[in-house]
Amino acid sequence: MKNVVKYQNKHVLVVGLGKSGIHAAYLLKELGADVTINDKNVPQDKQVVADLENDGIKVVVGSHPLSLLDDAELIVKNPGIPYSNPLIARAQELGLTIITEPELAYEISDAQLVGVTGTNGKTTTTTLIALMLNQNAKNAKAYPCGNIGIPATETAKKATANDTLVMELSSFQLMGITELHPKIAVLTNIYEAHTDYHGSRENYIKAKLRILKNQTEADYFVVNYDDEEWRNLSQQAKAKIVPFSRTAFTKEGAYELNGLLYFKDEKIMDAADIKVPGTHNLENALAAIAVAKIEGISNEAIIEVLTTFSGVRHRTQYVTTFNDRKFYNDSKATNIEATEKALAGFNTPIVLLAGGLDRGFTFERLIPYLQKNVHAVVLFGETKELLKDAAKAAGVEMIIEANNVVDAVPLAYQASQPGDTILLSPACASWDQWKTFEERGDKFIEAVEKLEKEEK
Repeated sequence: MKNVVKYQNKHVLVVGLGKSGIHAAYLLKELGADVTINDKNVPQDKQVVADLENDGIKVVVGSHPLSLLDDAELIVKNPGIPYSNPLIARAQELGLTIITEPELAYEISDAQLVGVTGTNGKTTTTTLIALMLNQNAKNAKAYPCGNIGIPATETAKKATANDTLVMELSSFQLMGITELHPKIAVLTNIYEAHTDYHGSRENYIKAKLRILKNQTEADYFVVNYDDEEWRNLSQQAKAKIVPFSRTAFTKEGAYELNGLLYFKDEKIMDAADIKVPGTHNLENALAAIAVAKIEGISNEAIIEVLTTFSGVRHRTQYVTTFNDRKFYNDSKATNIEATEKALAGFNTPIVLLAGGLDRGFTFERLIPYLQKNVHAVVLFGETKELLKDAAKAAGVEMIIEANNVVDAVPLAYQASQPGDTILLSPACASWDQWKTFEERGDKFIEAVEKLEKEEK
């Protein structure tokens, strides 16, 4: 950890009492700052507040009083809190610098940084990169962190100059960076997402491309080349562009051609040997291969990872097989594009569980994917009627309604046949019924495990 002195005696306000906020507060206190942490909610675990206060950190919960800005010199903001929040908006009016936790982590880190962003595939790509860098490593370690669920500041404190932080970065987090500078930046893709937060697709794209802000000609930008928009956006980079392409649009980086994976003119492996299903996971693998080859990782190490990696929890995660039905948890599919990719990844008959928060979208785009091999759907949440319209238009044989994902599991099993894949891929956020997509996925897994016991 670097000896950072810029925060000594500085009045810093941390807004958001989540995991990353708490770690940021403790780090800032360690760096000599006068720290206040604030959250509009009162935490259920009183010990969290007690521990912070015992460390000399002031805690204000229950509201966002504007008086907290009276002596604040810097704001460290939870990424999920919008800039329209009255406290944050007022801080902007006052000209206060507002950063997010990854920026703080970068400032103290001795380690090299690989930054991964995109609409879909960030967590899987981040995980694969870290696994590849760690395969057969002796005197160095790669640490996945950031939006993957591991606070970047916690990881940055223990990483050495020989190590690498593989940091998943959301658009929300990238809005709050100033100096963050990845040696390798990765853009998996950009689809329609988070316009409720950013106000427009244009603003969302600008936030994503902030990952390039501090890169130079000595750095690398690994970018998906399978869409014209993404190819055009890549031209904003100062760094060396290293493309990846599932359609062999380019052979300058990592690509698939005739069922084989290559880096430039070097064959890596058969695409069919990747353990996790789906074209989206093939794209994630190509992005990770590009980073691994830049870092000099052997083909043997890459192959070992891709042939053994069984997927990240909630991301086309294999759960179990019983009575000749395979169950997959893709609760992280919180948008239509993610569900399209999940459905395209299976060649077996599918019973699809879907539905969730209504963000004003309709689901006509899913029709060709439903027509491919979905013979039954079990729908729930605010969007079940909209999804029902798409299923009818696709000619799906069985359309079943459920109260929620838990009730949907036995209904999906009843609608299934031997050889089927039973897939949770909601195409919607979870917030109409669950706090997070992780909670929704966990409830699905619990319901599957309960059903399996009952059927044995």
